[in-house]
This record gives sequence, C-alpha cells and structure tokens, in this order.
Amino acid sequence: MSEAVEKIGEWANRTQEYRPVAWDRLPEIYLYMDQVLTYMNKQLEPLTRTEDAAPLTSSMINNYVKDGVLPRPEQKKYSREHLAMLTMICMLKPVLTIPDIDMLLKGLLEDNSSANMYERFCGAQSTALQDVCKRVAAALPEGEAALSRLAIELSIEAEARRTAAERILSELEAAQREKEH
Repeated sequence: MSEAVEKIGEWANRTQEYRPVAWDRLPEIYLYMDQVLTYMNKQLEPLTRTEDAAPLTSSMINNYVKDGVLPRPEQKKYSREHLAMLTMICMLKPVLTIPDIDMLLKGLLEDNSSANMYERFCGAQSTALQDVCKRVAAALPEGEAALSRLAIELSIEAEARRTAAERILSELEAAQREKEH
C-alpha cells in the first residue's frame, strides 16, 4: 500500500468518527474574536483540505456580520448561537454563495430554533461524512486507481447536488419575492 493510500485511509478513519459539537456542548460563555477563531478552526480542522489550513479568519467573520449573515456580537463577544451559525456557514460555504447561505439559514430559522436547526444540520452532515468515508474505505484495498475513480465520482455527485441545491434556492427565492408583491 502506498503512503498516499495510507494517509487517505487514516483521514477516512478520523473523519468517519468526526461529529460537530452538539448544541449543548458548545461554549455557554461569550468568546472574543481570537477565542472564536481558535475554537472554530480546531472544530473544523478535520474538514479542511490540509491540516494546516485555517477555514475561518477574523475578516471572514467581520464580513458575515457586515453582510447580515451572522448576527452582530454583543460587546465584541460571540455566543453559542454565533458558533453554531459559523459552523453551518463554514460547512456550506464551499458549496453555496454567501447570499444563498443567508437566505437558507434565515428561512430555516423562521420555523426552527437555533438549537433545533443546528442539531438537524449536524446530523445530516455526520451522516453524509460517514457515507463518504465508507466509500473511501471500500476503495482503499484497490489502491490509487480506485481512489482516483472515486474522487471523480464524488466530484460529479458534488456538482450535481450543488446544482440541485442552487435550483431549489432560486425557486424558493422567486416564490418569496412573488409573495412580497
């Protein structure tokens, strides 16, 4: 087995066990920006392309607040709700635009509490990661060629799912605009 295949297997094992922090385990105390960055980057590390990539920066958080995607912090302190929203934003950002994420999360918050929305999101995300990691583990014994084929399949599926999500969001947005007129 090549070193690359071994590293992919190690990643799949670690990632299959990954679970976003449950709502009731998110910090109850308010955090300052540097604490938020440390906490969030540690939580999201298993989902990054490389181990040294930081998925979240202070500029990103400030832009999310400025754009209204993330509520303003209270006296420069961030709450459990902020951490939950940042987790969802970071996980959705590689797939959807920030305006789409904003519309989606605001729409879901109309019918759900932050805690309920976050827990449902985390459950869906964990299930999806487990499914992908099982597929990776099944391809490992066949080596690099099988992993390359799987990477193509996963990429095609990701594009198809992103396209469907964007279409759904576009139609929902159009329906919402129609209601407002």
